[in-house]
Amino acid sequence: MKTINRVMLLSLLGLSLNVSAQTVVDDAWVRATVAGQSSTGAFMHITSSTDSKLVDVKSPVAKTVEIHESTMKNDVMSMQAVPFVALPAGKTVNIEPEGFHVMLMDLVGQVKDGDQVPLTLVIEDAQGAKQSIEVKAQARALNSMPMNMHKHDHGAAH
Repeated sequence: MKTINRVMLLSLLGLSLNVSAQTVVDDAWVRATVAGQSSTGAFMHITSSTDSKLVDVKSPVAKTVEIHESTMKNDVMSMQAVPFVALPAGKTVNIEPEGFHVMLMDLVGQVKDGDQVPLTLVIEDAQGAKQSIEVKAQARALNSMPMNMHKHDHGAAH
C-alpha cells in the first residue's frame, strides 16, 4: 500500500511540475493603423520556463492571424508564414519587426494609438500540452517608434 501511495504522490508531483511551467510575455504592443489599413503587426518578448513553442495567436481585431518571419537576402527583406516559433527554456525570444512577428490581417477596424488589443497566444510544451495565454497589447503610433522599427516590407500579398 505504501508503494502505491508513493507512486501516486510522485505522479501528482510530476503533474504539478508541468502545471507550474510558466511562460511570461512582456512589452506586448501592436502597431497602430490608419483608416482603411488592412493589416498590422504585433510584437512582444516571450520567456518560457521549459522548452516550448509559440504555435498560434488569435485576436478578435483580425480575421486572420499568422506568425511570420522576416529575413534579409541579397538586400531584400522578405516575409514568410511559419508554423511556430521555438521558445528555448529560460531564454527570452523577441517577437519584433525585423524577425519573428505576428501579422494581424483582414482587420475588422482601425487599431488606434492607445487601444488595448486582446491577443491569445497558444504555447505548446515539449510533451505536446497546449496552454493559452491572454495578453493585452497596447497599440502604438508608427511615429512613436525609432525609425529603424518601421522599415519593413510586407509585400503585395497583404
